[in-house]
Amino acid sequence: MDAEVYKDLCQTMAKRGGRYPGMDIPEFYEMAQELFTPEEAAVASAMPRGFNPAGAIAAGTGREEKEVETILEGMADKGLCSTALIKGHRVYGGPPFVPGIFEFQFMRGTKTDRDRRLARLIHAYKTALDTRFGVPSITFPDSRVITVDRMVQAGNKVHTYHQVSAYIDRYDPISVSTCFCRHEAWLIDEKDHCGKPDDVCMQFGPGAQFAIERKMGRQVSKDEARAVLKKSEEAGLVHCTVNQQEIDFLCNCCPCHCMILKTALAQPKPGLALSSGFQPVFDPDLCQACETCIDLCPGTALVMGEEDVPKVDLDRCFGCGVCATACPEEAISLETRPEAIEPPLDRQGLRAAIKAGRGK
Repeated sequence: MDAEVYKDLCQTMAKRGGRYPGMDIPEFYEMAQELFTPEEAAVASAMPRGFNPAGAIAAGTGREEKEVETILEGMADKGLCSTALIKGHRVYGGPPFVPGIFEFQFMRGTKTDRDRRLARLIHAYKTALDTRFGVPSITFPDSRVITVDRMVQAGNKVHTYHQVSAYIDRYDPISVSTCFCRHEAWLIDEKDHCGKPDDVCMQFGPGAQFAIERKMGRQVSKDEARAVLKKSEEAGLVHCTVNQQEIDFLCNCCPCHCMILKTALAQPKPGLALSSGFQPVFDPDLCQACETCIDLCPGTALVMGEEDVPKVDLDRCFGCGVCATACPEEAISLETRPEAIEPPLDRQGLRAAIKAGRGK
């Protein structure tokens, strides 16, 4: 009976899609049985698309609504489903593994034996899928970079979707959690850490409320959120989010561990697969050819030019601003890339753009 429950779960997770969908391989079942009890797996498989109340989900299980509600609450605490209050009513949604369940497992930053076991099982499953299918080809970016807007040259148009500060001003609540990419790596091997700060990933609005309620993140004030941004920028991390104008999260990423940057760097032209829409400009009168920017560039997009001024390969440049914030001579600023494309407005627009990109 349990075997059938997990087979149904595998099919459900395959339909949810995402970077790592359900796949009928041994690594899936080893991981799924650690993540889900049989009862949780059955409820997960019965969850319709979107957000639904416990009663609607119970109808597909043959169980009483109260029993299913108790199971769903436990799943939400474990990061196996999402939940929110909509117009005063509690509803639940079934996320994919990525983005969703995998990240939820490590956002708390805890270091239990189960955390370590889960990290190994999740890593084994992702590795098995990567080995079988390779890194997905990006035809239209599903993620984008938000540049360090204070480094943008005067005269360049800076929309609110280019400014992290605008999202901080707009949303309430805001939460901060552990970088799940770096923490997963640490749980597998404590020596595998790049030294970048971990408590820097941010959630906004309903996503933040979920993280706060389920103790996956801590609520922060707007001033505290700005301090997190400053710490991230000083550490050379890249502000990454979903490629749409309305966002619910911001990851502060390193190229050595973080999925968004690693996926982009595996593309033939990383700077086209992930971009802020800006590019660096170098002032030859201020530049001292110290090569700090070259050493720190997360896209390895910079080399020293013939005039002892760095030269940028736009096929590899994310437009993140790490070079500009790190320059001791303030010789680097950012300007709009001529071919910059406005991000889609919302998730529906992003799905349509990705679908259109696949058809080209």
